[in-house]
Amino acid sequence: MSKPLVALLTGAGVSTDSGIPDYRGPNGLWRRDPDAEKLVTYEYYMNDPEIRRRSWQLRRKNRTLQARPNAAHDAVVTLERSGVPVRVITQNVDGLHQLAGLPERKVLELHGSARSVVCTGCGARGPMADALARVEAGEADPPCLTCGGILKSATVMFGESLDPRVLGAAVEISKACDVFLAVGTSLQVQPAAGLAGLAADHGARLVIVNAEPTPYDARADRIVREPIGTALPELLRDLAA
Repeated sequence: MSKPLVALLTGAGVSTDSGIPDYRGPNGLWRRDPDAEKLVTYEYYMNDPEIRRRSWQLRRKNRTLQARPNAAHDAVVTLERSGVPVRVITQNVDGLHQLAGLPERKVLELHGSARSVVCTGCGARGPMADALARVEAGEADPPCLTCGGILKSATVMFGESLDPRVLGAAVEISKACDVFLAVGTSLQVQPAAGLAGLAADHGARLVIVNAEPTPYDARADRIVREPIGTALPELLRDLAA
């Protein structure tokens, strides 16, 4: 008997135990300092060198590259290694699912990765750590080493569209899965949020693990409000059994 395909949509709540803040939560950066949103808005970033300089300083101070996977990330890897088919669709840009040991091909990063940079001119990519080392060495706004163009984090900024290939793959997984877990996400940001409803429409069992109510709670087969670090490992152990 084949094992059920398990899809997880993971949001900021999965990474808070790793010390990465929830930017949109009640105490998130965007609520505390709405002006900070300009630093990750594509139009402002491309047109204002001062915004870019401030953005690089924000990245330099960001704890994402130093963060380590937590119990929730480890639990997903344990499930995958038990032989259960697992796919992760993540709204996070921290790369912690892969750092925990989940194969790259099983992770879809809807909003890109903060661990890489991309040139807005020629498309060249490289490690974020290398770009930050240049900032530390005194380059306030390091240009692309290939073409001299503007470098940005390989994340989807406000004003940019999601990669259609990544989103398309996420849609197909949501349609095909047997169990869909929405974990640590408010399910308020589209199109990612709509994947939960899409999975339910195609017959998946929908489980929502989030501290606060979501717009999809009425569609859920199960809602879990307990802390993710303890609740998710328990849920995934049941699926592996």
